[in-house]
Amino acid sequence: MSLATPLLVLLALLRTPLFVVIALAAMLGFSRIDVDLSVVGIEIYRLAEMPVMIAIPLFTFAGYLLGEGRASARLVELTRCLLGWLPGGLAIVAIFACALFTAFTGATGITIVALGGLLYPALRQAGYLERFNLGLLTSAGSLGLLFAPSLPLILYGVVAQQMDLDEPVAITDLFLAGILPGLLMLAMLSAYAMLQPRDRAPRPAFDARAARAALIAAKWDIPLPILVLGGIYGGYFAISEAAAVTAIYVFVVEMLIIRDIPFRRLPSIMRDAMVLVGGIVVILGVSLASTNYLIDAEIPSRLFATIQQHVDDRLTFLILLNIFLLVLGMMLDIFSAIVIIAPIILPIAAGYGIHPVHLGIIFLANLQLGYFTPPVGMSLFIASYRFEKPIMLLYRATIPFFVILLLAVLIITYWPALSLGLPFG
Repeated sequence: MSLATPLLVLLALLRTPLFVVIALAAMLGFSRIDVDLSVVGIEIYRLAEMPVMIAIPLFTFAGYLLGEGRASARLVELTRCLLGWLPGGLAIVAIFACALFTAFTGATGITIVALGGLLYPALRQAGYLERFNLGLLTSAGSLGLLFAPSLPLILYGVVAQQMDLDEPVAITDLFLAGILPGLLMLAMLSAYAMLQPRDRAPRPAFDARAARAALIAAKWDIPLPILVLGGIYGGYFAISEAAAVTAIYVFVVEMLIIRDIPFRRLPSIMRDAMVLVGGIVVILGVSLASTNYLIDAEIPSRLFATIQQHVDDRLTFLILLNIFLLVLGMMLDIFSAIVIIAPIILPIAAGYGIHPVHLGIIFLANLQLGYFTPPVGMSLFIASYRFEKPIMLLYRATIPFFVILLLAVLIITYWPALSLGLPFG
């Protein structure tokens, strides 16, 4: 067993699939304390039986269909017609369009690729400076992760529900908890956008005829968030039912009514979506098995005791947590970070009196900021590829947005009522 840690590190350095490393760590741990290794398979089976798990493939499939179709173009045109006349109007359009699109697709990369091609030339034509345009689109790609039906919110809720916590964690509570923090981030970026200088092109006047045409063009897209979120918050749908309604609605609209997507593309879209889902579910299953070992070995309680020796107040712990999560967001994709790290942090944070719902919003707010934190934030490289710009230019372009959103993250972290007011107020 003394060779276990070097072996696991070596496998990770050799780029062994993450679920293999986690599963091996869990099995080595269980064998050390003489627990039958069938517990790993049992954990995966138990996960598959959870009703809420059906929401993950259904929301993912719907998100991939939206990314493949022209919903993004219709969304951008509608918001441009409604908000483009405001100071900083087109930039605000970009912020809200990216947030809404990411909330349904659950992936920042898809948002940057799908909306970047539409918004980047439009922002340039409107006279915004090059560096501002790049920074805005790179950072705004991750903003929707706090809004329902964000897949990372659901995944955090699934993980938290497997922990023996004093405070229950309902996914609907997480959906409500993300609203005000998410709106805070959008408002702060919008205020910054309104202050931006423009080289040319006067601000367009509101055009009622164009707005009406955009509303008609988007008449099938507008009901989707109303249907899904209204159904969840109104108590008409459970999360899994809302996911099924979303998948059916998007399929019917994109494939049968608007026909943005030819049927020959459907098998490849389904394959891509389910590859992502398969990776998430396998990693989640072995991670929860690994978590059971950590709990049996009392590792979280030992970590809490060790941390408490050096960190005796909640404020300092939250500062260290923010730093840790920012670094984590640079190094890992958000799904892996949630299933690997959240089970370890949840009991430690509970020891400092941090509500698990508030912790979830802190967790995701930091991780979405980590996506474009230099030097290795994932969105930086996606944007560099999408816009064909040097990575160093992206580093400089995102600095103002990083500072603004870091301030928002600090407000979210140290003002719990912002997250907890709607679900528990």
